[in-house]
Amino acid sequence: MRRIPRVYHKAVTLCAMLQSRAVADLEADIVALRAAAERAGTALACLFSSSDEFEAAVVRRRREQGAYRSQTQARHPFRTGVLIALMALVFMLI
Repeated sequence: MRRIPRVYHKAVTLCAMLQSRAVADLEADIVALRAAAERAGTALACLFSSSDEFEAAVVRRRREQGAYRSQTQARHPFRTGVLIALMALVFMLI
C-alpha cells in the first residue's frame, strides 16, 4: 500500500489571497511605488567624476583604516641573528 503524506489530505484554502482590494488602495500603492522608484534613481547617482577618483577615495579610506601599513624594519636585527644562530647551535648539539 502506497502511503501519501498528510499534507495532501487537507484542502488548501486561499481566502486570504483572494481578498478584493479597492481601486483607491491600488492607486495609492502605485503612487507610493513611483515615488520610491524616483528616490531610488536619484540615490544611484555617482559622487565621483571618474573611476580614478573613486579608486583614490577607496585607497584613502583603507589607509585611514590601517589596511596599507608600511613595511616595518626589523627592530633588532643583531639580536634576531644571534637568536637564530643560538637555535641552530642547539639543534646541532641535540
